[in-house]
Amino acid sequence: MSRHNRRRSTLRKRTTVFGGGTVAVAAVVATFNVASAHQVSPAPHAAPKADHVVFVQGNELAGNTIHVFRRDDEGRLTAAGEYSSGGKGGDQVDAPTDSLASQGSLVYDERSGRLLAVNAGSGTLTSFAVHGQKLTDRQTVSTGGDFPVGVTVSGDLAYVMNAGGAGSVQGFKITPAGLKPLSGSSRTLGLKNDRVPLFSSSPGQAAFTPDGRDLVVTTKSANTLEVFPMGRDGRPAHRAVVNKSAGAVPFAVAFDTRGRMLVAEAAKSGVSTYKVRHNGELKLLQESLTNGQDTLCWLERAGDFFFGGNTGNSTVTGYRTDAHGRLALTNAAGIAAAPSKKSQGVIDIAVAADRFVYVQNATSGTVDGFRVGRDGALTKVTTVTGLPAFGESGMEGITAV
Repeated sequence: MSRHNRRRSTLRKRTTVFGGGTVAVAAVVATFNVASAHQVSPAPHAAPKADHVVFVQGNELAGNTIHVFRRDDEGRLTAAGEYSSGGKGGDQVDAPTDSLASQGSLVYDERSGRLLAVNAGSGTLTSFAVHGQKLTDRQTVSTGGDFPVGVTVSGDLAYVMNAGGAGSVQGFKITPAGLKPLSGSSRTLGLKNDRVPLFSSSPGQAAFTPDGRDLVVTTKSANTLEVFPMGRDGRPAHRAVVNKSAGAVPFAVAFDTRGRMLVAEAAKSGVSTYKVRHNGELKLLQESLTNGQDTLCWLERAGDFFFGGNTGNSTVTGYRTDAHGRLALTNAAGIAAAPSKKSQGVIDIAVAADRFVYVQNATSGTVDGFRVGRDGALTKVTTVTGLPAFGESGMEGITAV
């Protein structure tokens, strides 16, 4: 057994902030098997734009692929194709269920009609033009660092987050010809990782604020929220404003309709709310709201609600905010969606048209789709199977349109 696997096996036997048990309940689901489809190029004059589609990143070590699913009006998914990214997937050291240990590894940019995917094992970022449910014009570029795990977009800027070594963010311009590296835009995160990082010490997410004025990076074991004020030239400040996280192990970031920042914290499965000031400092608006679940990592907004993935016990928690931005659970138990036998190892989450929530289940190699009710309750409408399940590595990254 390799040192990597020995460390992972030991860690899985313990209860840590990233470990946990499983819960199984009966659920009625519609199941579809994953199938491949041939790439068909659209007419040359067609403007790139995604439509009724869910993309899933396989993150396969031998060759990263994007799995494409057509979404019908009821939220149900059917396989529509698989596309090679031209790079390799990756697996962080001792990752319990999520090989990239991040949010935002697969992003669709509506403005340019392009899909961006990280190739952690190759140190590259891939861009596709999206036509409906088809991917074309693949372009792969170096990220200028080790083990890229996330990407974020604002206007014509894309910034990729490298988790290996000291960690860094690197900027690109999104042009009609594809991604162009932005010279002088690389900034260090000041971490102390190996080229392939330990999952708990890697950064969790890089995210632009809604107004594009700041770039926020979460660090897990350092318990900081690093904010880079952005210059008019699209380059970050040379040094981040380092803010202490209100809760331990900050992971994912989401924003409400007024620009307030919500941060998911894995240690106690809490969410804290902040105002991002123009100087990069954060003002705490609400102390960490815990959900009673195990290891909250991922967090996405769906209209008036937020949904978080608890990987430790494979549940999804719902949240809502009032007119003053005060956060509350949608139900007292903290469970908007309980797992089934096909819903083990909840990780990344995507939202389509604010009506449907799609959840990756790493251990079972499935994706569940839910309809969002008026009260924030989730009703399962679909499950797709046969995706790369977590083992030596596994899928991570999902986005929906």
